[in-house]
Amino acid sequence: MKKWKSYKPGLADNKFDAIVIGSGIGGLCTAALLSLKGKRVLVLEKHFKIGGWTHTFHRDNYEWDVGIHYIGQVHNSHSPIRRLFDLISGDKLQWSPMDKNYDRIIFPDKSYNFVAPREQFIEDMISYFPKEESGIMTYMDLLDQATRSARPYFNNKALPGILSTLSYPFMTRKFFSYSDRTTLDVLSSLTDDQQLIGVLTGQWGDHGLPPAQSSFAMHAFVARHYLDGGNYPTGSSRSIAETISDLIESNDGVLMVNAGVDEIKIHNGTAVSVIMENGDEIEADTIISNAGVVNTMDKLLKNGNNHSRLKNRLEKVEQTKSYACLHIGLNKSADELGIANTNLWIYPGYNHDKNVQDYSNNPEADFPVVYVSFPSAKDQAWDKNHAGYATMEAITMSSWDWYTKWQDSSWKKRGQGYEDAKEKLSDRILNVVLEQVPGIRDAVAYKELSTPLTVRDLANYQKGEMYGISHRPDRFRQRWLRPKSDIKNLFYTGQDITTVGVSSALFSGMLTASAVLKENLSYMIKH
Repeated sequence: MKKWKSYKPGLADNKFDAIVIGSGIGGLCTAALLSLKGKRVLVLEKHFKIGGWTHTFHRDNYEWDVGIHYIGQVHNSHSPIRRLFDLISGDKLQWSPMDKNYDRIIFPDKSYNFVAPREQFIEDMISYFPKEESGIMTYMDLLDQATRSARPYFNNKALPGILSTLSYPFMTRKFFSYSDRTTLDVLSSLTDDQQLIGVLTGQWGDHGLPPAQSSFAMHAFVARHYLDGGNYPTGSSRSIAETISDLIESNDGVLMVNAGVDEIKIHNGTAVSVIMENGDEIEADTIISNAGVVNTMDKLLKNGNNHSRLKNRLEKVEQTKSYACLHIGLNKSADELGIANTNLWIYPGYNHDKNVQDYSNNPEADFPVVYVSFPSAKDQAWDKNHAGYATMEAITMSSWDWYTKWQDSSWKKRGQGYEDAKEKLSDRILNVVLEQVPGIRDAVAYKELSTPLTVRDLANYQKGEMYGISHRPDRFRQRWLRPKSDIKNLFYTGQDITTVGVSSALFSGMLTASAVLKENLSYMIKH
């Protein structure tokens, strides 16, 4: 496991071309591409590990990822996603393919398998809903159309000022015909079968909003992304950050953990440096924030920089909901326990919006979703370091408001009341898991729950949100969600610039690096 270097005050004496705040996949990709183009880059990470949602954590013989559960399309060596990962990892990042049955959507009366490839998915959906063949086929076409229409929309974000403005109407119009509608609106125009709608939207947790609230474009990105199957980084998700950081360092870049940034310093309308939490000032020609646009505007732009226009913009977006994750350790291997690597999506009913509303109103109601992932069964290299053990993760929706009574306490020092609440919730989640994953009860040797407070303290999301800015239709109408900010030499990267998900945040790095260099870098992943 790679040892990360902690911030040292002497770093302020160095000269860097660019500083990247935050080491999530968007920041790492931006830094790697700038490094490959000859720029000396400094990556500053407040946490004690590099990687953002791609890092892992250990307890005894167990290891869990914190955000990567599966990635589509990387098994195809010619896909743009795979080519970009290969480029920024120096071809070092390897992938473990999941079983063809990548997702199982589970309701009280029946389960539905999502099986790759695309042709099998279509065949299965029609077998489940034989009267809905026409609607299903139209739905598949719409997934393609929405995804294709997004390319010029996102490419416009990297174009320089006047060119972006002039081309914006032409590059976005078709995409808006999909992004402006909710997922439920589009699917309801194709079918009256509420169970089919519930099944097709069974991955809503991958982007964080149920169908009546989410943009159909976001739904299309996720659903289409996995149609050819899922994959997991070999050696666990931390191998993503480890391989990319190696490339950055090999190009004279520097990555530092325990490196909290207090402020982005603006002088005469230009970003000129960052002020560290210890008071150090580090200068660079370009400042890039991967801390999320809300965090950046609220926390890092101080001393009059956070003017009314920024406030107005933040009022037009909302952050996603919080979540809780139960990390489960098993004292037998996945093979011994007969555990497959298919993700489970467990629901109390087909109406996802009602499920979410019921739980939001009453935390004692049925969980609106429990998502179960099996990282040890997905990773072909797991047994090298963890033979005889297995891990699982079970995630459900939560609310920041349920934890405000402990919000001023410190990590691991929140008191008995907090621990009792965690234990109660852990047992509830575990009971749902045990119903759907038979034969593991006696092997459960460890469990640990992360709450919205955990997410705030370790991932620096202010209210424990999962996916930054919500993917409602109006999110895609915010032109300011682009790499180049209104402040000279200040740029954004990460999922807020594109959309949620590792592959999307990855491509935000390419958009941002292109905007910084004023050069379309997509040629770097074309053979």
